[in-house]
Amino acid sequence: MDFEILKQQIEDAAKKAFLEVYEKHGAEGIYSFALYSDEGAMTVCPAANTMKVLETADEEDALYYKYEPAEWTYEMEGADEEFNEICTQLRAELDQYEDDDQWFEGFQAKLYSTCIEVLEKLKNENFFTKITGKDIFLIFTVSDYEFEMEELKDLVVRLNDNEYRSEYLNWMATWGN
Repeated sequence: MDFEILKQQIEDAAKKAFLEVYEKHGAEGIYSFALYSDEGAMTVCPAANTMKVLETADEEDALYYKYEPAEWTYEMEGADEEFNEICTQLRAELDQYEDDDQWFEGFQAKLYSTCIEVLEKLKNENFFTKITGKDIFLIFTVSDYEFEMEELKDLVVRLNDNEYRSEYLNWMATWGN
């Protein structure tokens, strides 16, 4: 699989997904965007959330609902055809190497880093800010998988140089207490 081509496909799909969600739900105050995959590296999907949705979140778990893409309202919304095509390509590639664990580990790591690179590129181009006029929280996550704490901290710092970064890192400091 040519990861440079895949990276461009993911970037194009992410832009389209965000624009579609913004067009439909921009008035609700979109504050976040994520790309996520699964442990089997078979999918790449977008997710977004809005301040309006957060108004109804349980106060005790407000930060969890604010920062956990699995809880976001606009999950797998936008650029449906493009993301479906990406997932089809990933599954086809995985089918070719289904019994090669070493190959899979490299493929999974490369897919995850590609998604993070796309988000970082869009952040550095101010893609989200140009559309919304404000900072957007960015994250990459994997369903049913937990990143190491340091890895997650590095990811949040890498993708966010805004007020969301410090709020997220302060929230992380409370985990396990």
